[in-house]
Amino acid sequence: MKYHIKLIGLLFILLANTVITKADNAIGTLSGKVTDKKDGSPIIGATISIPDLKTGTVTDANGNFVLNHLSKGIYLVQVSYVGYSTVSQRVDFSKTTELNIQLQASSIEAGEVVITGVSRATELKKSPIPMAAVGKAFIDQRSAAGNVIDMIANLPGVSAVTTGPNISKPFIHGLGYNRVITLMDGIRQEGQQWGDEHGVEVDQNSIDRVEVIKGPASLTYGSDAIGGVVNLISPPPVPEGTIAGSVMATYGTNEGLFNNSLRLQGNNNGLVWGTVLSAKEAKDYQNQHDGRVYATNYKEKDARLMVGLNKSWGYSYFNASLFDDQQAIPDGSRDSISRKFTKQITEDDAVRAIVPASELNSYNIPVLHQHVQLYRIYNNSNFILGNGANLFVNLGYQFSHRREFTHPEDADIAGLNLHLTTYTYDVKYNQAFGDGYETTFGVNGQYQNNTIGDATDFPIPAYHQFDIGPFAMLKKSFGKLDLSAGARYDSRSFNGQAAYIDTLSGKYPQLYTGGNTSAAGVIKQFDALNKTFSGFSGSFGATYNFTDEFLLKANISRGFRAPSIAELSANGPDPGSQIYHVGNSSFKPEFSVQEDIGAFLSLPNVSASVELFNNNIENYIYQQQVLNTDGSPAVNPAFPLYNIFTYTQSKARINGGEFSLDIHPTSWLHFENSLALTYGTNLGNGGKVADSLKYLPFIPPLHTHSELRGTFAKGLSSIKNIYAFVGFDHYSAQNRFFAAYGTETYTAGYNLLSAGLGGNLVNAAGKKIVELFIEGTNLANVNYQSNMSRLKYFDNQYTAPGVQRGIYNMGRNISFKVVVPFDLSAHAAATTATN
Repeated sequence: MKYHIKLIGLLFILLANTVITKADNAIGTLSGKVTDKKDGSPIIGATISIPDLKTGTVTDANGNFVLNHLSKGIYLVQVSYVGYSTVSQRVDFSKTTELNIQLQASSIEAGEVVITGVSRATELKKSPIPMAAVGKAFIDQRSAAGNVIDMIANLPGVSAVTTGPNISKPFIHGLGYNRVITLMDGIRQEGQQWGDEHGVEVDQNSIDRVEVIKGPASLTYGSDAIGGVVNLISPPPVPEGTIAGSVMATYGTNEGLFNNSLRLQGNNNGLVWGTVLSAKEAKDYQNQHDGRVYATNYKEKDARLMVGLNKSWGYSYFNASLFDDQQAIPDGSRDSISRKFTKQITEDDAVRAIVPASELNSYNIPVLHQHVQLYRIYNNSNFILGNGANLFVNLGYQFSHRREFTHPEDADIAGLNLHLTTYTYDVKYNQAFGDGYETTFGVNGQYQNNTIGDATDFPIPAYHQFDIGPFAMLKKSFGKLDLSAGARYDSRSFNGQAAYIDTLSGKYPQLYTGGNTSAAGVIKQFDALNKTFSGFSGSFGATYNFTDEFLLKANISRGFRAPSIAELSANGPDPGSQIYHVGNSSFKPEFSVQEDIGAFLSLPNVSASVELFNNNIENYIYQQQVLNTDGSPAVNPAFPLYNIFTYTQSKARINGGEFSLDIHPTSWLHFENSLALTYGTNLGNGGKVADSLKYLPFIPPLHTHSELRGTFAKGLSSIKNIYAFVGFDHYSAQNRFFAAYGTETYTAGYNLLSAGLGGNLVNAAGKKIVELFIEGTNLANVNYQSNMSRLKYFDNQYTAPGVQRGIYNMGRNISFKVVVPFDLSAHAAATTATN
């Protein structure tokens, strides 16, 4: 910890000196006009952004724009508008002060820019690393999604393990949990990722963009990014001289969802600020097979505040946020005759009561529930050092408080009570050279401290963890060829604390803090643990643009992941997952080698892509159930309702690919098709692998998506940006599943129908008055179970023959979202007064 504090102090001194010495950077200005390429008409409300400077603006009623206080240098400028191809080009602000852009009407996004996994913004088509990115228009139209991960779970190669509509964990190419890092504005999200029954602690209403790295990203993000990265990006600053915001209200018919949010942002001479306040709640969701599914309701409150500076020396943004979620805990128990849901009412659980209809239809959170809170403070800074150099600094603090209330007769006593404090640091020095070279040197990592509060269940110990990883990257452009390479060395150290449990001092077990560990009723729960894991990771990739329409990408990367604290030291029940976890302190770190190759074609009326990957993993860690000698599930006598699961290691291979075909005969109509296929195979440790063990858990089945979409940017009269779509999703049966111990079972295939429409109501000056989004999911009201849903396995221990076990996914749902933007700027008030 003392080394971490010294490092943070050194960074702040460096930053202060940098600001003082570079505050007199020359200031540039960029102005211009954005027009329609076909008829030359001005495009009102087009977005001009410079991601590396975190600045941007929108065009006025004449299509004109002005950007002030720009640091002189070469930066990527992105110009975008709904219904048009995005234009991205590098501009030297020391030479260029005027930039006029013509946008081509199109239903595809050419020139998409990404910032994840690189030090400077780069065009997606130039990056050899497999990536996907979606912006605000995509997110707005996914109004039916219960959380931010569900919004992107249908992207090719991306899926989610779910426990109801508000709990989703991202999976990329069949890897998730501690193998995928979720970022918030580049700051890694930390909140007991090993757990099944809670999602990503981020307000979906505060996200304007999501970028996904599909494959090992250990090079820039260290351990736990062996499967990929999901970067959730908050709204960009509003234009200079603006105070604006919006009020959003969403209603979902299936679970009675109310999701409301207020957004307010300002920018005054480079002083930028913003806030997002949100609240949502829902009843138990329903389907035709189960009716309303007991204990899937939730209440969530969120707040976010940002204050920052945009100056000629760069930018520095300070962010603070609060996530507060109360979520019921389902267990799937039913009355054996009527199959109605029942609930636990006594500690011994000898008799269960049938849940009345009034409770199923209530917003009230039941006694058995979890309460997850995440407090986050972080800073993103980019200091421009001149001569093509930048210093990027991201520092973060998080406190995750996770409680599970599992005692029906003692509602205020937490079964699980974990406190996780995390400090993250990320420093990168980037140097661009005029002949196409770009180098990056950096170091990042984290310090964690996990403590156990007053509780009765103890699945993991208190521990300290420290990560550090220096790395270097090089990018070089040779005309049509773009090359990138990098290397990194990671070290992670664990210090787990021994712990004893007193089983006789009260009604429930509790941590023993006395000195006599041999006293009656005192048992050892955790051994002390001191482990250090280290490893090398790297990547090399190339992109070759044969023409503006056709390119090839290839990349090979080596990933590293240290075992999680649960995999090493777990020894206790987790009420939310109904599992007694047992760790293994002798584990080795995971290493992977993944090869990727992709071909991309973009013609005026057709776009297509093929991406293939192959990932071989050494020391792959997975859970297996402990069995008695007679083959029956083993249980801990103190927790007879929890089956014991331990962890094991083996070799594994995950391979597959994504295919897409987008036919757009006109600029406003397109027919989009995609296919994603992932295979996960357990290769064992040299011997024959039993049939029940030869497939990896939570591998998504073949998934195809087809969508017919019409987009009318110019709209009709006072209604602009009109869109409408009809979608069809096919999920094949999953017969390649981890069958051992009944962990997974066969999942039948199913088809889902969706549709949506929306548009913006504008005034005479072209400004938006109201935005409307309507989305329908599972419109055919199909009864189905996803193999990625944990609720598929929630039921009584024994059911009558012929009864389909488990809980089904959500039935038909129609979501209505209304957004009312407002502008409190002085120029807006003056315009209103004039009118």
